[in-house]
Amino acid sequence: MAALGQRLIALHLLRSPHLDPPRCRFEGQGDGRVARTKSQGFRYDPAQERVYINQDQYFAPVPQEVWDYQIGGYQVLQKWLKDRKERRLGLEDIRAYCRIVTALQRTIEIKEEIDALYPQVEAQVISLSQDSPTEA
Repeated sequence: MAALGQRLIALHLLRSPHLDPPRCRFEGQGDGRVARTKSQGFRYDPAQERVYINQDQYFAPVPQEVWDYQIGGYQVLQKWLKDRKERRLGLEDIRAYCRIVTALQRTIEIKEEIDALYPQVEAQVISLSQDSPTEA
């Protein structure tokens, strides 16, 4: 479990070697400016697994569960872009977003590993607590 926790920390700090190559890419022609509203193109298309920043440019593939992923009550990918509305994304911004998408995908995978291991960990803890005498 500790090793999985270390992997999560590295992912969330964007320092994991598992972020490269990223699992999504930036596509389309344009100036890289994040639109202000849906009518200007800012939206998620679940059928195509695309996060549009404007009418013509998008990040893909971004699975629905990754787009919906929340931390602290915020939808991570949406919030990151909303904080950059009407700004032009540079190469480092694009790279960071692709790495965040990858980090969230890998986080979901690790959470599934943790969920699968948890019953074994719980059984070990219960066994250890039953084997050791309690102090009065």
